[in-house]
Amino acid sequence: MLELFIGDKNYSTWSMRPWLVLQHFAIPFKEHLIPFDHFELDSQFKHSILKINPTGKVPVLVDDGFLIWDTLAICEYLAEKFPDKDLWPEGVQQRARARSMCAEMHSSFMALRSLCGMNIDADLTNIGAKLWQDNLKLQQDVQRIEQLWSERPSTDSFLCGDQFSIVDAFYAPVVMRFVGYGIPISSFSQQYVQKILAVPAVQQWIQEAKAEFRFVECEEPYRTE
Repeated sequence: MLELFIGDKNYSTWSMRPWLVLQHFAIPFKEHLIPFDHFELDSQFKHSILKINPTGKVPVLVDDGFLIWDTLAICEYLAEKFPDKDLWPEGVQQRARARSMCAEMHSSFMALRSLCGMNIDADLTNIGAKLWQDNLKLQQDVQRIEQLWSERPSTDSFLCGDQFSIVDAFYAPVVMRFVGYGIPISSFSQQYVQKILAVPAVQQWIQEAKAEFRFVECEEPYRTE
């Protein structure tokens, strides 16, 4: 059976992406959650994950001893291993667009990442309002994401078609950030947010994140408890 090693569901955006793909497409896997404490070499997290992944990061997929340690690589591996699941959207151009959007998420939106870390359990709307007012780069990141979302095929579609695909898993943590920080977005973007929130795998991740009841100080720049 496939094994997926992840971090805290409340905080770990990179873990969320392949987990959603596996869960949504009903691909059997065993989950191993390695709790965060901090990320220095002497942390318990590093001590645990370095036994599995020499990069010292999550997520990691292990398939009968074979290691895949990058989120996009994991999803590509799953798409090739389970071609009947249609993890990417139909059509050459839609698949190319989906991959382009995933690659952009992989390497961009640094202001959103640094200022608005995912924290599903927290209501950070007051913080979000101030961050939005004070940070032009955050506004620019959100504007670009909204542009991408606005180009989806229809109001009620996912990003690259009628079916949830890898690219939607990649942008699901953005949805969590927009909700948690109360980021102001258009009604068209809000419709996509609600569509993602209605996906059963997303609902399950949110429920399990809220059930962790763990406060990890290094992941909490805005809360003290």
